[in-house]
Formats: sequence, C-alpha cells, structure tokens
Amino acid sequence: MKTLSIKQPWAELILQGKKTIELRSWNTKFRGEFFIHASLAPDKRIMQHFGFSDLPCGAIVGKAVLIDVKKYENKEDFSLDQNKHQATSDFGEYGFILENVSRLETPIIAKGKLGFWNFNDNSKI
Repeated sequence: MKTLSIKQPWAELILQGKKTIELRSWNTKFRGEFFIHASLAPDKRIMQHFGFSDLPCGAIVGKAVLIDVKKYENKEDFSLDQNKHQATSDFGEYGFILENVSRLETPIIAKGKLGFWNFNDNSKI
C-alpha cells in the first residue's frame, strides 16, 4: 500500500485529528488510502512546542485517505487553514487534505522513504 513518511509530532497530530492538512513542497496526483509512517528522526523543536516528549518513530503508525490537494496561492488562504495544517509556509505550498484517519493498534517498524512509497515486507528493518 502507498505510504507517506511524516516527521513526529506531525504524524501524531494527524492521528489525533488536530492536523487534517499535511503540507508538502510538491504536488501529487495520488488519491486514496495510504499508511502514515512516522519518520525515524523527529523534529525535536516542534515536539517540545506541542508538549510531546516520546512518540513512536521509524514505524507505520496509522492510515488516512488523501482526498484532494490544495495549492496555497497566497498568505491569506494559507492563514485561513492554519488550524488545519498547524504549520508555517516553510513546510510547503501544497496541502494534502486528509480524511478517515485511524491509528494502528501496533506500529509496524519500517524504513521510510521520500515521497509516496509502497510498503511491503521488504520495507521492514
């Protein structure tokens, strides 16, 4: 299944429903269900900002459905969605709109990759 690596705590915020738009600097034509992979290296500054100290990393932690991609043409549109993406424009101008997010009961240890990638048993560490 398609998989997207996302740094912690962004992956956790998606799983908690506090982040419904994932920002990227690149666009995609992909739409559909995908695994959420928590990257091996968390963003420690952002973890602290949101009050997290320990989150799973280097593992598939959930699933979501990418229903659309929104391109932010200006700062006003970007600011209107601040409560949905929780980030600054440094993270990218493309907003991946997510729905039907669910957490896996047990994370699956796996190596991450850039962009959307296909998870299979060969992807495991």
